[in-house]
Amino acid sequence: MIQGCGVARPKPWNIDDELWAVIEPLLPKVERRTRHPGRKRHPDRLVFQGIQFVLHTGTAWEHLPQELGFGSGMTCWRRLAEWAEAGVWPRLHEALLVRLRSANALDFSRAAADGSHIRALKRGPKTGRSPVDQGRAGSKHHLITDATGIPLAATLTGGNRNDVTQRIPLLQAVPPVRGKRGRPRYRPDVALGDRGYDHDKYRRLVWNLGVKPLIARRGTEHGSGLGKQRWVVERAFAHLHWFRRLRIRWEIRDDIHEAFLTLGCALICWRRLRALVTDAVG
Repeated sequence: MIQGCGVARPKPWNIDDELWAVIEPLLPKVERRTRHPGRKRHPDRLVFQGIQFVLHTGTAWEHLPQELGFGSGMTCWRRLAEWAEAGVWPRLHEALLVRLRSANALDFSRAAADGSHIRALKRGPKTGRSPVDQGRAGSKHHLITDATGIPLAATLTGGNRNDVTQRIPLLQAVPPVRGKRGRPRYRPDVALGDRGYDHDKYRRLVWNLGVKPLIARRGTEHGSGLGKQRWVVERAFAHLHWFRRLRIRWEIRDDIHEAFLTLGCALICWRRLRALVTDAVG
């Protein structure tokens, strides 16, 4: 309880009805067998909350508290993998981006991209010797946001990969965002980049996608002004790594960690939507 007001503070892993109304239609339907049905499948909504609990707290699957009613850690892990294989997480992210665009909350006038290293304690695919962590095994989150810092797409690579190698994959990973009349929007007008992206080859590739590259030149004095526009992606990383499960990669399977990464992006979008509603009511 919150002292002095007697109002229970909602837990961040509990799903409200509005968010569940977006999620539920995206989940694959599983028909229960009529003959030898076995144990009844744990409710999807509770399992989803269990997945969110692990994402928020960083708890190991086997330590998921049973008294919460979310099912076992293995049940939640299997459902996370099942939904990842069915493409639920990118579709959820896209659905929330559509709602943001409908609310005039997406700004495609420019996009900012960056990368962030994390440790990968169990190694696995998409890991490598991290140049910023004494050569330990690590992975790298790559993120592209709109002009206001809303995550548009994220990718996962080994910790030894240069940010510039994900310049094109990130732009291509942005889904076609509907929400308004006319064609869906999936390319920003301008793609910002720091000196690490200063390669003429990648400038040409960005131009080929119909996007103007605006990248600081190496060897020039600081003060290009791009920092005033690129800080939004750094803030987005801070929000993304507020989810404890994304601060360190514990998963050997890269698809499981990517599922958490995409879910984290989707939840940031949902928070922005809720903030819009709160501001409108206020």
